[in-house]
Amino acid sequence: MGNSTIADHIRHILVIGSGGREHALAWALAQSPVVQRVVVAPGNAGTAAGAAHGRDKTINVPIPADDIPALVRFAREQRVGLAVIGPEAPLAAGIVDAFHEAGLRVFGPTRAAAQLEASKAFAKAFMQERGIPTAHYAAFADYAAARAHLQSKTQNPKSEMVVKADGLAAGKGVIVCDDIEQALAALKQIMLDREFGAAGDTVIIEERLSGPELSVLAFSDGRTVAPMPPARDHKRVFDRDQGPNTGGMGAFSPVPGIDDDLLAEVTRTVLQPAIDGMAARGAPYAGVLYAGLMLTDNGPKVLEFNCRFGDPETQVILPLLDQTSPGAASLAEIMLACAEGRLAEVAPRIRWRSGACATVVMAAPGYPGAYPKGLPISGLDIAGALQNVMVFHAGTTLQNNRVVTAGGRVLAVSGLGVDLPAALQRAYAGVACIHFDGAHYRRDIGQLTIEQLTIERLSD
Repeated sequence: MGNSTIADHIRHILVIGSGGREHALAWALAQSPVVQRVVVAPGNAGTAAGAAHGRDKTINVPIPADDIPALVRFAREQRVGLAVIGPEAPLAAGIVDAFHEAGLRVFGPTRAAAQLEASKAFAKAFMQERGIPTAHYAAFADYAAARAHLQSKTQNPKSEMVVKADGLAAGKGVIVCDDIEQALAALKQIMLDREFGAAGDTVIIEERLSGPELSVLAFSDGRTVAPMPPARDHKRVFDRDQGPNTGGMGAFSPVPGIDDDLLAEVTRTVLQPAIDGMAARGAPYAGVLYAGLMLTDNGPKVLEFNCRFGDPETQVILPLLDQTSPGAASLAEIMLACAEGRLAEVAPRIRWRSGACATVVMAAPGYPGAYPKGLPISGLDIAGALQNVMVFHAGTTLQNNRVVTAGGRVLAVSGLGVDLPAALQRAYAGVACIHFDGAHYRRDIGQLTIEQLTIERLSD
């Protein structure tokens, strides 16, 4: 395909979603000189404010991410060259299939391929079938059978395990248990109390793995895999990994101590087998494949697959993508190549900056439980003016031309630096500029990794 044709297809891009991930995607896509307009549906105050102030190419349209017919109709009428799907729910609902049927280019997996995230039971069975390393597990659609399975382990009441809702639960359907009593409570919470709704119709009970966690995301066109720099996120709401799981309170990339050999091992044992396995099933996987891993004493094992960019991993990975060096592929070019099955020809031009990026999530008071909305936010312009600091909006909206909170995770403040400590210093400098009532954020993002590296250096 000639360059002029490629340019035509990425001139107008539609990003679907409203969170920090989608703001980061729109921000990165807009950096290509070929891209003239990035429309975000429905977007947030961040994707709207840039256009309002003339600083970038983004605009919002008030179409919900789950209104698939309206999104397809908009893309067709507005001659969108490429649609990029942000959140998991539309993928599981078949939005990519609908775009394909309309003859439109789209970046993301089909409904059949997105089962890798939409159903943990499917993913576990698939991994077992393809020899992809993961924890031993059992799946149950019946509460009594699941309870009996747990009670059969009472000879070792200190058994550590993980109880998971099978379906999509906004990143919160995983309960890590220290003993059988906690596991029984988690089972009741998911299957009887219905805390995660229909996502808990089936549960997965699996062994609890130990070791550091790692997120490895990769571009794919259904055949070729191009991994991105590994990232590490922080799920627990409070410092030192205390409190309930969240959608993510912060992240950093790359991860110190993770070398090219380990990334090659993950590609060989996890990413490529998953892509090959889905192709063999007649459901080629195109888009981003996200492997959440545990680095155990027996090698990397998959905790879960996600079928889209992570949040907040996107906010630390995309700022590291080099789109300005001569010959470097832009994010828009990479995504179009994935959508058209041409990743092999573009992959050699995917380049990553040296240094590190870290992000700190500012959450509403009460998150991940009930939280207020409509809290005015100040200091955004001050933070955004800092060198190598990016403020990505997540749960925000405009109210009387003022930015206010509209979600649990409100902002992700990212910083770039020569190394992880420098990146964290910039991110926290940005956080210090911003205020809204009751704002909560973790003050230890990346600190455990830095402490471990310090200990390792002292012991050498």
